Amino acid sequence: MFMRYPVLICLLLAGYAFLYLPIFSLIIYSFNESRLVTVWGGFSTKWYGELLQNGPLIDAALLSLKIAAMNATLAIVLGTLAALALVRFRKSRGHASLSIMVTAPLVMPEIIIGLSLLLLFVAMEDLTGWPAGRGQTTILIAHATFSMAYVTVIVQSRLAHMDRSLEEAALDLGARPLRVFFTITLPMIAPALAAGWLLAFTLSMDDLVIASFVSGPGSTTLPMVVYSSVRLGVSPQINALATLFIAVVSLAVLIASVILYRQQKKDN
Repeated sequence: MFMRYPVLICLLLAGYAFLYLPIFSLIIYSFNESRLVTVWGGFSTKWYGELLQNGPLIDAALLSLKIAAMNATLAIVLGTLAALALVRFRKSRGHASLSIMVTAPLVMPEIIIGLSLLLLFVAMEDLTGWPAGRGQTTILIAHATFSMAYVTVIVQSRLAHMDRSLEEAALDLGARPLRVFFTITLPMIAPALAAGWLLAFTLSMDDLVIASFVSGPGSTTLPMVVYSSVRLGVSPQINALATLFIAVVSLAVLIASVILYRQQKKDN
């Protein structure tokens, strides 16, 4: 079929090349002997060794991973609750307002979100004394604010197309709503929760603009360190760090794909 449309095949290959060739180039040059990332000087793994000795870069990576994991978990909880409210209470008076407030971060520029949250944190500190300065807590709150919007959309779509006959049958048999949620609803929306968690984790790891507004001394995230180093010239250590992240993410995606494949095969 595809052989009948060579132009489409060429466009498809060009699109994939545009997306993945820079990534492959980054991985290859992470094993470059030369300090210049655009000049090949021979195969070497010395930049991985120097990366492990780069304390600020490792600390920033660990901080970003910690914030991303907590943000994804918090976004899953808040986003699931918001999605349940939007799907199960469509006729309530506050449905439209809640829908607008939840989805607003999806279309609002990041610089506006970051500036508004900064002003909010400053006002809260003046009034209540919390949060005391900007740091890990304020970054976590800021990331959860926009991440939960993406989770809400994903979970809401799954809930809207879910067959509620099993829930209704369990309620008719005397099961309490909370038990029905954890026993029936939660397993049925588990793929959406996993997708939302991964998306929220990725958004937090990738964020630079919002974190730049709400971070403070001692809370520099990995994107901020990378951006600062790129302005002075890309270091091969950045390539090595990015390669490690790509390897970990690829392994996680592979494991998730195998689990989903086995689950689908078991269901069929």
